[in-house]
Amino acid sequence: MASERSDTTALALKILVAGGFGVGKTTLVGAVSEIRPLRTEEQLSQAGQLVDDTEAVDRKTTTTVAMDFGRITIRSGLSLYLFGTPGQDRFWFLWDELSQGALGAVVLADTHRLDACFPAVDYFEHRRIPFVVAVNCFPGARAYGAHDVSRALDLDHGTPVVLCDARDRDSGKEVLVRLVEHAGRVHTARLLDPVP
Repeated sequence: MASERSDTTALALKILVAGGFGVGKTTLVGAVSEIRPLRTEEQLSQAGQLVDDTEAVDRKTTTTVAMDFGRITIRSGLSLYLFGTPGQDRFWFLWDELSQGALGAVVLADTHRLDACFPAVDYFEHRRIPFVVAVNCFPGARAYGAHDVSRALDLDHGTPVVLCDARDRDSGKEVLVRLVEHAGRVHTARLLDPVP
């Protein structure tokens, strides 16, 4: 006798959370995750200061050396697996592995040093991975509108820019919902695109 099955099939989507060093990736994953997040953080060392630019994040004492991992259920039957990438150039070799099978990415940006997210924007644009830019609105930071940030980053038309607080669960969840919606539109358009 066959066992009864649920009418809904659970779907899990892989999402990357990327951006420059110290922009709040670990904070965002931790704020939205419904499970205890996996973190691979290590203390910043004197040796690391020779290769990592810590000037703009002088109060930062730890850094992600492999990835962060969390999970959030967006609605019944739909969960997102979040993979936070390391921000320093020397750990970029991990990005190719982490990006395999990803639906899309959140590029977290800090307006104090917007140039720190250029490499992540370039990475996802060149690999045609849909992404949104989430501007982490730090207390005391000068406020910029989404249109200003989009122009400053020279984003492709249609790439969403959202303002958020990486520490706030609801704000982070809204960013993820916007990403899933955007990635769904991009992937659907690609499927419907006529083959030459």
